[in-house]
Amino acid sequence: METTNKSEIRDPSIYESGFQKIAWVRKYCDLLRTLEEEFKKTKPFLGKKIALSVHLEAKTAFLCEVLKAGGAEMYVTGSNPLSTQDDVAAALVHEGLEVHAWYNSTPEEYSQHIRNVLKNGPNIIIDDGGDLVNMIHTELKDLIPNVIGGCEETTTGIFRLENMARRGELKFPMIRVNNAQCKHFFDNRYGTGQSVWDGINRTTNLIVCGKVVVVAGYGWCGKGTCMRAKGLGARVIVTEIDPVKAIEAVMDGFDVMPMHEAAKVGDLFITVTGCCKIITETDFMVMKDGAILCNAGHFDCEVDVKRLGEIAVEKKPMRKNIMGYTLSNGNTLCVLGEGRLVNLACGDGHPAEIMDMSFAIQALSVKYLVEKGSTIKEKIIDVPAEVDREVAIKKLNFLGKKIDVLTDEQKKYLYGE
Repeated sequence: METTNKSEIRDPSIYESGFQKIAWVRKYCDLLRTLEEEFKKTKPFLGKKIALSVHLEAKTAFLCEVLKAGGAEMYVTGSNPLSTQDDVAAALVHEGLEVHAWYNSTPEEYSQHIRNVLKNGPNIIIDDGGDLVNMIHTELKDLIPNVIGGCEETTTGIFRLENMARRGELKFPMIRVNNAQCKHFFDNRYGTGQSVWDGINRTTNLIVCGKVVVVAGYGWCGKGTCMRAKGLGARVIVTEIDPVKAIEAVMDGFDVMPMHEAAKVGDLFITVTGCCKIITETDFMVMKDGAILCNAGHFDCEVDVKRLGEIAVEKKPMRKNIMGYTLSNGNTLCVLGEGRLVNLACGDGHPAEIMDMSFAIQALSVKYLVEKGSTIKEKIIDVPAEVDREVAIKKLNFLGKKIDVLTDEQKKYLYGE
């Protein structure tokens, strides 16, 4: 590992392939390119320090460059030990950003990278899973007065924020970026739906059609994952705790049953709940030989990999990013990407065009915080409706599509105007 201009990355010399990756996604991120040009002129973040913890790959790097173009001092780390791409980190350092991250960091290294980013005293926090916010509220409380506010990218992070707010612990406003329509409708459904299967297919090199796929959780990410599994020819089973979502899954054409029953028939398991211990020891013991397990929730606690390792009589790598665990009954279960986010631990994450919308929401939410942060009284707020609408209109324009506009008569009919 090397330290370069205060950055801590694995190898600063591999930046050229990182530049190639960033250039590729830039070509397909029309919204971010437009914002970059706007921010170069207006410099809305001049003098502001932004700490960012998001999966450190090419789309995230482009977001960092867009914010830097707006005058921000960027302090960057990853949000998952297996999702950082070292060449992308090197490219950002070569561009003058401060980066603390490398692939396959230990838990101690990962925490130190979070800590080092925060020690710069950020004014804005961009979080994916809540690790920056958690650490500044627990270890680095003296830095809280510097913070105007922040943005949270994912469902799990919002769960953590809402728990903090209920306990009265959250000390600055956070925007639920994940809840924006232009984020969760597309990022969670279509982005997760595609990138999960990109990660699974490139890692396993196995056919999907004809298999029984078990998806735990029928939120937006689960819906997208199931939709793509169906399209690939799988028979899909959904496990849920919410009766309304379970009915929705049935009406969408999927079977529904408890996990322990699904465990007996599934060939491939994907957890996407945001909770812990979704697949546990009792489930492992009834699974087929060769069953494949992976996770698309933020943290690596949905598949109880720790317990699986404890009860296994043998553990050995099967191929890159696949670990085999042989149980006392002779069956071997295969875990992808250590039970971490399969779309990033085993792939490149969501498609560029999808993250273009999500990260445009992020960039405009940061701009909103800089402009309005001192007037925000609530600790957790939604993305302003005008931001969501601006992103949607611009995206439609880039897609070459037009929509109808209400006439004055229609406005009067609907709204009494």
